[in-house]
Amino acid sequence: PEIYSEGTHLRIPWIEMPIIYDVRAKPTSIQSLTGTKDLQMVNIVCRVLSRPNQAELPHIFRTLGTNYDERVLPSIINEVLKGVVAQFNASQLITQRDKVSRLIREYLTERALYFNLVLDDVSLTHITFSPEFASAVEAKQIAQQDAQRAAFIVERAKMEKQSTIVRAKGEAASAELIGEAIQSQPGFLELRRIETARDIAQILQKSGNRLVLDANSLLLNVTESSSVENPKR
Repeated sequence: PEIYSEGTHLRIPWIEMPIIYDVRAKPTSIQSLTGTKDLQMVNIVCRVLSRPNQAELPHIFRTLGTNYDERVLPSIINEVLKGVVAQFNASQLITQRDKVSRLIREYLTERALYFNLVLDDVSLTHITFSPEFASAVEAKQIAQQDAQRAAFIVERAKMEKQSTIVRAKGEAASAELIGEAIQSQPGFLELRRIETARDIAQILQKSGNRLVLDANSLLLNVTESSSVENPKR
């Protein structure tokens, strides 16, 4: 038999009969349920673009017929998927998906060439795990999030504790310095008294209400002897 390309050709009636093959790449999707290395069941959908080798069309017709793709592709795709997926754990199918796809593509291309088929593209379109495995993965993620949240709470408590210690040390040092200032300089209390009165006056000045305050309210009783003049009083 001779191979003719597309176009117009002459044939001898009743003697020659043309057998037409579509040599364009055709998509085929095969679904396969297979097990992983850790005995988890995975449902994988593999999509391939296949076409016959034009130089081997007579051999394809004699051995496979015109429906060559229906005879060959389902069997070799299932065979390759089961062989490759069994080498990986269920979690590795997600984290190492590129490697899994590459191995499947290489093995499928090699197996298809044995049947004179050319694969232009091989891709994994869907990977679905069993409901039990999906629930286990979700529970693991929730546990990891809870552990991270608990670690954050512990770290925040430590920081708050450290901040409280530092603040207490600062207040103690401040009180000690104030005590030393009072003992060495009796006028320190009078200075604080004047600063407090000034702060009160500034706050009342910004208020919209009109108030009349005496010196006692402002802590400035000028007629009273100060603690500096009469410390025993």
